[in-house]
Amino acid sequence: MKTNNLKDLNTSVGVPPSGARGMKINWGTGLVIAIALFMSFILYFVIKVQSNSKYDNELVVEEYYKHDARFQEEMERVQNAQDLKQKPVVNYTKEGITIEFPEEFIPNQITGKVSLYRPSNKKLDFDTPISLSNPTLLIPKSKLVGGQWDINMEWQYDGKKYLTKTPIYIN
Repeated sequence: MKTNNLKDLNTSVGVPPSGARGMKINWGTGLVIAIALFMSFILYFVIKVQSNSKYDNELVVEEYYKHDARFQEEMERVQNAQDLKQKPVVNYTKEGITIEFPEEFIPNQITGKVSLYRPSNKKLDFDTPISLSNPTLLIPKSKLVGGQWDINMEWQYDGKKYLTKTPIYIN
């Protein structure tokens, strides 16, 4: 017995017209499941980063608010450095980082410190005092590892304070 009626073919033996079997999920339930999976995915990575010491998320400066309160003084020192006719020059050489101070200054009268900050690892940060017999300060390559370094030079000459900030990348 053949039937030519399509309506009769789709209603045979309780099979849905789409041919799907099992549980049906409407769009609202699917949306809730997708959001829950996404939140689980994000939460997994947050927990992984917070519990692993490899991903250190400390502040760059320990006493952030005290540092921020001295901001105006810092801006004046930066402006003093910008007003110089000849500015300190930072170069990376095979020996390490060289900082050449202006030749118009007497080298042994320049005082201060050079701070090297490693944005990716606070444990590698260090300071070097400025003590010169010639206008060039050398920071040896043995103290440095490859990557991004932020160099802050806080120095003074003839009672005037200067601040120079320079980022440098070391291979």
